[in-house]
Amino acid sequence: MKGSYILIVKLKDDLSISIGKKEKRKFFKGSYVYIGSAVNCLEKRIQRHLRDDKKMHWHIDYLLKYANITDIFYKESTYKEECDIAKGLDKNLMSIKGFGCSDCKCESHLFYGSKERIRRIINKLEVHRFCNEKT
Repeated sequence: MKGSYILIVKLKDDLSISIGKKEKRKFFKGSYVYIGSAVNCLEKRIQRHLRDDKKMHWHIDYLLKYANITDIFYKESTYKEECDIAKGLDKNLMSIKGFGCSDCKCESHLFYGSKERIRRIINKLEVHRFCNEKT
């Protein structure tokens, strides 16, 4: 299965987190939405994000060291829709500039907002909930 996925992530405390080797960023406690895609195997990409033991590769890996995934949604597609989804979220949530979008022209693929607002936005998208024992 190919497509895009949405991780709903909860951070319990305000933290400064090193993203990669150079950049340290301040994150506020609360709910975040991360948009990604998998052009080969969507299930494997999602399962990778759920693992604790993984090589730090993407921006989201560094955040997930300190945050918990609370929900996962996905949308099957033969083309990358993550940027379209991100642009829609950017209109309704606070974007974390430059996060997760080094391979595109988006401002961000990580957004911050209230749990209720995030739920309302997700409910309007044509996505499916990914069921897993960890979420």
